[in-house]
Amino acid sequence: MHWLALWWPPEPPEPQAPAMPAPEALGWWALRFTPHVAWLDEALLLEVAACERLWGGRQALMRQMAAENPAPVPVRRVQGATSLVALARLRLYAAGQRPPQQLPAALPLWTLTAARPHLDVLARMGCHTWGQAAALPRGGLARRFGPGLREALDIAWGLRPERHAWLTLPETFSQRIELPALATRAPELLWAAQRLLAGLRLWLQARQRGVLAFALEWTLDLKRLNGVDLPRRQQLVVRTAEPTQDMAHLRRLLAERLALTQLAAPTGWLRLHVLETAPWAGAARSFLPEDNRPGEPLHQLVEKLSARLGPQRVLRARPQADHRPERMQAWVPAVQAPPAAAPAQEGPGTGLLPAWLLREPVALELREGHPQFHGPLRRLAGPQRLEGDGWWEEGEPARRDYYVAESPGAGLVWVYCERASAGMPGQAPRWFLQGLYA
Repeated sequence: MHWLALWWPPEPPEPQAPAMPAPEALGWWALRFTPHVAWLDEALLLEVAACERLWGGRQALMRQMAAENPAPVPVRRVQGATSLVALARLRLYAAGQRPPQQLPAALPLWTLTAARPHLDVLARMGCHTWGQAAALPRGGLARRFGPGLREALDIAWGLRPERHAWLTLPETFSQRIELPALATRAPELLWAAQRLLAGLRLWLQARQRGVLAFALEWTLDLKRLNGVDLPRRQQLVVRTAEPTQDMAHLRRLLAERLALTQLAAPTGWLRLHVLETAPWAGAARSFLPEDNRPGEPLHQLVEKLSARLGPQRVLRARPQADHRPERMQAWVPAVQAPPAAAPAQEGPGTGLLPAWLLREPVALELREGHPQFHGPLRRLAGPQRLEGDGWWEEGEPARRDYYVAESPGAGLVWVYCERASAGMPGQAPRWFLQGLYA
């Protein structure tokens, strides 16, 4: 058995430094090195005897932990043959004292958690070290101080097996944090949310997942305000176009959303939980220099603009199963969850579609039976016929003949003639403008 004891001093980081993850999240980070991880008092204990060779040896493992420290303060690391010895050496290190040569016999009793409630009595008995306490009669020691001290000494000498509540990685991420003071404005939540995001990053790395959507929820401190019943909680949902582990990008999105949010009442608790994730393949890198230009990826820019301007102001085209050109796509918020892809439709004249397609066809005036648009139109190509039986969700059945025509004042245009339906054979044909060629 070989144990490592890790401890992060509670030193306040710099104002712009990353947030300190919660102790639970620090345990998730340690699980990437060994499956045997447990919190014991103030230290994180790792049993690494079976896995240290996979990291290139004990010293290489220690260097790797130091290089990947998830906290903004340096981590202190010590070793020991048992978890209690490692914890005792860590306490000596934190107190600025050198460990004794004889371990564990010469360790001072104040470094043993089970002995701390009895230090005064043990000192009057002349016991100041682990070895002196272990030399006392077993029965009398257990009767005088309880079985815990005797059991701890047996574990320190390896006479009893270690028993710990091993940490496990949860299937879903959900963490709750208490704010240092009541927040009255939504942007004040960002400081505490950074700590939750730090834990989210460690969970995603351990799970090898990227987040697609998460919710930030806060509990309101009041039930009624100005005679109006308030909900118990408020929340906002943040979505991304691609799976990500980039907490800086998520923090920017969260800051933009919180700047537009109003708290219904003061709050003292914050919770972050993940709604959707996807497998994480890491950052893709191309061999082509033009693909590796520095700057913000397009999807991150779209998400930031959507958070700042509102989802209804940043749109993307979504294909729709419809033959009519004006219905082949719909404009939806760019950051909303994409639905199942619609089957592609082969519209009329796929190779002749104009660059500028009107949202809705514009009816054209007829003069002596000829359509007009900035003058009489001269048909150059067509007809290309479109017919449907009304199977689409909305609109009447379409019976159209498409033409490429030339307008004296607008150049090349795309028009169609709507032919009479079977139910109205005497109806006069109508002409519409569908698009313009640049």
